[in-house]
Amino acid sequence: MSRFRRATVLGCLAVAGAVAAAGMAYGADGASGSDGGDLWASATIEPGREGIVRVGGYEGAPLGAGSVLTLSAPAQARVTDTPFAAGGYRGAVTLGGSSGTYTFEGAAGPFAGESASAAWKGRTFPFVLSVPANAEPGTRLPDCALVLKDAEGAVKEKGTCAVTVGLPAPTLSRPQSGVPLSALPEMSGTAYPGAQVTVRDALEEEVCATTAAPDGTWSCVPSLALAPGAGRIQATATFNGVSAASEQIHILVTESAAAQPDTVTDSEGGRPAPGAARNAGGTGQ
Repeated sequence: MSRFRRATVLGCLAVAGAVAAAGMAYGADGASGSDGGDLWASATIEPGREGIVRVGGYEGAPLGAGSVLTLSAPAQARVTDTPFAAGGYRGAVTLGGSSGTYTFEGAAGPFAGESASAAWKGRTFPFVLSVPANAEPGTRLPDCALVLKDAEGAVKEKGTCAVTVGLPAPTLSRPQSGVPLSALPEMSGTAYPGAQVTVRDALEEEVCATTAAPDGTWSCVPSLALAPGAGRIQATATFNGVSAASEQIHILVTESAAAQPDTVTDSEGGRPAPGAARNAGGTGQ
């Protein structure tokens, strides 16, 4: 497992794109629609990566200059950035990343013609969180908290944020795209150790399945011979209730199932049954 993580997780510290904000529809200009309720946010972030948690939901009384929104990082995670850059707001991260804040400074509103009374309403505020490489996929990191205070330090709204550890996407390294294949090609790649890996065709039918080894490698062979012709396959990994998919691979099967009569096991005696075939391209044979 350590070799796999060093190769595929620790080297992937780019910002992840799996982000959500409950009850919000966040626009490129920072504006959003809200259905009200307490402060709330959620995100799914892979081990060893960073991801954005967008906080919103405040619909209470107007708050002016000096009001502060704080996100306290969940256990194991750290706040690394507060990238919202609209006028009137100042982002900051505490030493060590235990929390991040946005302060409304009462300058010109972040959008033309906006009053200070609407400073926290109708939009979300992004906090970048870093999740350690040893976090277990599928777990929810505890103790993520949100609080909005006025200029005097009085709490005006509280909330929680749900940060779930995501699953690194599996790889499908064999077969290689465009390389002619036999009717029963070996499929292999890497995935999170212990993850259930399923290879499916273009019709979402299972081609083969297995469990990733402790070093993160996996391989399987189709139980039914693939039908000749072009098609697509994709590997999906599942672990602890979370899933991730590989890129799709275009394949070309050049050997017919009839050429391999002893490849499919029948249901009675465990003997190979000839002539069975699966069309991985969804064209029907």
